[in-house]
Amino acid sequence: MTNEKQWPITAFRPNARVKVIKDSDWDGPWKNEFFGTIDDSPGPPEPVASGRGLPGELRYWVRFDEPQYDYNGDGPYRKAQIWDRYLIVE
Repeated sequence: MTNEKQWPITAFRPNARVKVIKDSDWDGPWKNEFFGTIDDSPGPPEPVASGRGLPGELRYWVRFDEPQYDYNGDGPYRKAQIWDRYLIVE
């Protein structure tokens, strides 16, 4: 169930269809580009807690259409937190 009180107003909405893209500067963070859905479980997007994050950047839980491997070959994953710079809303 979506917690609308905590969901940032400017964030992508739950159940939005997204394409997860690769970074143009390195071969990651995933092996391939793929599609998924913004998930509201376990909660709303959170600020990226990393010195590499952009100001105001959020990380979202994304449920993948098909299991995926990260750039290290770990996985397969069906869901992960993805920084918004790697998401394109369909």
